[in-house]
Amino acid sequence: MNEILSHLKKNPEFRKINTSSAIERLIEILPLKLKKGIKFAYVKKQTLYFVLTHPVYKMEFEYNKGDIKSLLKKANIANVEDVAFFVTNKIEKKEKPKEPVEYYTEKSHGIFLNKAQDENIFKKFEEIRKIIKES
Repeated sequence: MNEILSHLKKNPEFRKINTSSAIERLIEILPLKLKKGIKFAYVKKQTLYFVLTHPVYKMEFEYNKGDIKSLLKKANIANVEDVAFFVTNKIEKKEKPKEPVEYYTEKSHGIFLNKAQDENIFKKFEEIRKIIKES
């Protein structure tokens, strides 16, 4: 299986796969403080773009740009000569998992004696009886 995959990676048609795997390897060798801020990276017109999660990481990457360029030369990513960084302005929506609503089957048949003296309370009990009988 590995032999087949390595053979496929050598084909020119799969150059993007090779580039993306090289970018992943480059990201893996970055220090942890830089690696945490990377959302993803891509190559466009001989420039490797890092999409970052926060503006603080952009300042940190600009400060370490020389180190990243030297790592880039060692990673030997095809036709990449420069690096650029920017922060995405899209806010990620973190969806809270919806808790399942539990429905219970009604065990009552609505047969009870309404002994309420107050007229409003008597009507409320009768509304409850109606709801029970309809369900």
